[in-house]
Amino acid sequence: MSLMNENPKNFGLIGVAGYIAVRHIHAIKETGNNLLASLDKFDSVGRIDSYFPESDFFVEFERFDRHFDKLKRTGTRIDYVSICSPNYLHDSHIRFALRHHADAICEKPIVLNPGILTHCRNRKGNGK
Repeated sequence: MSLMNENPKNFGLIGVAGYIAVRHIHAIKETGNNLLASLDKFDSVGRIDSYFPESDFFVEFERFDRHFDKLKRTGTRIDYVSICSPNYLHDSHIRFALRHHADAICEKPIVLNPGILTHCRNRKGNGK
């Protein structure tokens, strides 16, 4: 059952091959939102196609980052970045989302060291 959304939000997803990512993909679809781009170092991810066949997929972080810049230049806003990457990468991926003025949705633990949260808050920008 898909919920209709009058104002769909645009998502990016990091760590799409992880076991938890399928829940995020499903929730994005069921709430009537869009998954515009996803990233994982493993290119054997076929689950995205069944939910979002038009979504762009990247295996290299640099190309994913460049794609976000391209979307911004063409007037497409990424509202949320869903982070399903390994725990030790969470803080880096949160900062990536915030640099792109997107809100970060992160699996727990958000960070491994609570002191890192201060650094993330200082980079906040328009993201939350």
